[in-house]
Amino acid sequence: MLSPVFKPFIDESPISIMARGLVERVLNPDQINAWFDSTASAQYTKDLLFSSIVDIMTQVVCGSRRSVNAAYQASKEKIGVSITAVYDKLNGIEISTSAELVRFASRQVRPIIEKLGGTSPPLLPGCQIILLDGNCIEKSEHRIKELRQLSAGPLPGKSLVAYDPELRVPIDVFPCEDGHAQERSLLGAVLATVQPNNVWIADRNFCTVDFTCGIVAAKAFFIIREHKKYPFQAIEKQEYIGKVDTGKVYEQRISVVDSSGNKHIFRRIRLALDTETRDGEKEIAIITSLPAKMANAKKIAELYRDRWTIETAFQHLEKHLNSEINTLGYPRAALFGFCIALVAYTVMSVIKAALASVHGTGVIENEVSGYYIADEISGTYRGMMIAIPEEKWIKFQTMSIQELVAVLKMLSKNVKLSKFKKHPRGPKKPRPKRKPCKDSPHVSTARIIAERKK
Repeated sequence: MLSPVFKPFIDESPISIMARGLVERVLNPDQINAWFDSTASAQYTKDLLFSSIVDIMTQVVCGSRRSVNAAYQASKEKIGVSITAVYDKLNGIEISTSAELVRFASRQVRPIIEKLGGTSPPLLPGCQIILLDGNCIEKSEHRIKELRQLSAGPLPGKSLVAYDPELRVPIDVFPCEDGHAQERSLLGAVLATVQPNNVWIADRNFCTVDFTCGIVAAKAFFIIREHKKYPFQAIEKQEYIGKVDTGKVYEQRISVVDSSGNKHIFRRIRLALDTETRDGEKEIAIITSLPAKMANAKKIAELYRDRWTIETAFQHLEKHLNSEINTLGYPRAALFGFCIALVAYTVMSVIKAALASVHGTGVIENEVSGYYIADEISGTYRGMMIAIPEEKWIKFQTMSIQELVAVLKMLSKNVKLSKFKKHPRGPKKPRPKRKPCKDSPHVSTARIIAERKK
């Protein structure tokens, strides 16, 4: 199905073909430019195509180029504009466009993952579980004129990310240009997307009356850790429910009054922990609108515990992809880079789904490192794009879902999993107390080792 020119890479680096092919499928230039023209409201494509910007940022995020300028230099003849025009375009991309790109990519890959059988078993049949968490982009360099005299670290923005744990992909993002904005200020935008039978799971920072009652008004459900300032009235005593892996579970019904004076009856689940959290907490409380017939108290505790998967996703974004490019000081450019990283993470999720369909889900989840997959892709990409002309990749645009899945499975069979094996480290040893060196601020490593050998 693929041209013979792919053969060396099918044999030696099939994962790189999968990654580039999926990018072609999800973000091919004609499709992405047409999508941009129908989505963007302020910007337009006159001399610089939106697809060119996406291509540059994808190379930087995936590590095949070290910087925006390096990616531009490699393709400036094809792009045909100055680096200034590229940065002007980046700095002007509307955050609504960046967010819609993430939604667009998730819609593109959903049927592929489902056809691969890469979805997790339903956590709550009949409902869509959505995990919500915040991400603050790390401080940028002081490149903007007004920042050069400041010692404080400039924050170029933050986002709330909605993650589907069954698909294992981010499905929505709510970006904000104000790096100091409170995450709760973005919850109104989140509420506008809530659909019936969604189950939103979030940490205590999102435990507000407006948000919880707003979810209920949309005929959806929530499981949110209790914030100490969340106002409620207990309407019954706590009842001991039983034991789970992490501690003892108690439950009681509570009453919450919204801003319109309407009363809501929710459930409060308290988990007395066997082991303290890293913050030294001995118990946690969870508020939920799910009725007991849909999920008992133990199930609620279990579902909330699965919330860590979105935090793991953020860790993978940071470690495996260049998700926060600190040379991009303008908020819109930085947020666009983060959204491109979310799209790249989505592509990685499809690759893992393809691998799991051939080698088994347990093997891929427990033994395969996303870091080494990302390293393989970034190390092979530039050479592969020289060896395989761009027109050969167009085939990925026109394949049917069934044909694409067949190609992904064929490539997965050729992957040597031993190249991507995880090497988990043991528990950290406490750092020994260091002795001061009064005579010199430096020591010779060679002399220290020689003394040890004596």
